[in-house]
Amino acid sequence: MLWRSIVGKLWMTINVMVAVVLMILGLFLLEYIDIAFTNAGDVKRLFIYICIIGFLLTTFFAFFLSTKITQPLIELKKAANKITEGDYETRVLIRSRDELGDLANSFNQMSERLKQTIKDLRHEKEHLGSILRSMSDAVITLDADGGIMMTNPQGDRLVQEWRSIAWDDEEGHTPEPLRALFESVLTESREMTSKIYVQNDVFSVVMTPLYSNEVIRGAVAVLRDITEEEKLDKLREDFVANVSHELRTPLAMLQGYSEALLDDIAGSYEERKELAQVINDESMRMGRLVKNLLDLARMETGNFEMSCETVHVQEIVARTVRKFSVYAKERGIELSGTAEDDLLLECADEDRLEQVLTNLVDNALRHTQEGKQIFVRASLSELQQEKAVLIEVEDQGAGIPKEDLAYIFERFYKADKARTRGKNSGTGLGLAIVKNIIDSHDGQIQVQSTTGEGTTFSITIPCRSRKREKAKT
Repeated sequence: MLWRSIVGKLWMTINVMVAVVLMILGLFLLEYIDIAFTNAGDVKRLFIYICIIGFLLTTFFAFFLSTKITQPLIELKKAANKITEGDYETRVLIRSRDELGDLANSFNQMSERLKQTIKDLRHEKEHLGSILRSMSDAVITLDADGGIMMTNPQGDRLVQEWRSIAWDDEEGHTPEPLRALFESVLTESREMTSKIYVQNDVFSVVMTPLYSNEVIRGAVAVLRDITEEEKLDKLREDFVANVSHELRTPLAMLQGYSEALLDDIAGSYEERKELAQVINDESMRMGRLVKNLLDLARMETGNFEMSCETVHVQEIVARTVRKFSVYAKERGIELSGTAEDDLLLECADEDRLEQVLTNLVDNALRHTQEGKQIFVRASLSELQQEKAVLIEVEDQGAGIPKEDLAYIFERFYKADKARTRGKNSGTGLGLAIVKNIIDSHDGQIQVQSTTGEGTTFSITIPCRSRKREKAKT
């Protein structure tokens, strides 16, 4: 609209001013013209012509101003609209060196700096986004109301997992595990750290408040999954406690019996020999414990060397049965072993497999009563649709309680908690070593047991261990 523009308003103002001036002149001069001039009509017509010419001149002046002032301003407005829409390449043509030219030049400089600023901000945003995406920790940003504003991929995955749990969370609001910590951060206005437990997972959380003009506008939480670290810490604590527990009794016995010898309490040669025998048995037991601990540590760290050679399973079974036959006969236990002919493991460690059978048969003998039987069997089987050897050690002993079956391969775990310590007491590491040896052969070990009827350990080892053959080559 013409009257809404600067030029239109200026044109209307000039016209009004000219009209007012002419009207005032007309009111005062009309009578004078009629009296002073004989040709008054001609003078009045001249006055009208002057008014028309004045109107035309103001109109011409308005269009002139439109070209010099309004048009550059319209171009500036269009350019500003384009910049608002995101076109930062927009520039204004400088038409003069006056104030409008300076304005156009300043606008172009502003546009260039704005373009560079937006470019820098976009670069920083991409850089920050790359850092967040590459972080292994989860990052969750919350607004002042607890709504989730931003997450990195790990944080988004974590939030989705938490939302799958039956909580009363609303979509987009603070996840239940973070709610208490978030409220504490807002209340105390400081960074806080905590551990949160979600089902079987443990997370370390660092939450920091976000400020805007000294007003808290939200918080950012960084979460690290420390489940494995917690398990390792617990395992370490249990390991120290178990080792201390296992060593306490033999050390106490060594100290007590050695003091008895030093104090010459034993009155006869037989008594001294008996004390020395106890000391020897306990020191041997401590030696076995230390050896088993070293073996187990090397296995679990991958520093345990195992050979890769062809193994005749029938020979291992025969040697193991022969090794324990005398001891079994003394205990009144029938020990027998059978194996199919030509059972070969193409890449296995014969000594370690014999150690496995030795541990299992020794366990069976220690928990089988007189008059019972122990069987060692080896036969052809399959593992993951490949040819394998199945070795079973079955006893008719006391059996293992059902609730203990899931834990018997853990270090220091003893299903028979009532048995006394002594020469027949184990270290609680034998089955853990057995499982590690079988795992190193790409095999599987399973156990079935019925309390009061007996236990059967089943070992399945592939005839060709691809992983171990590859390691050998």
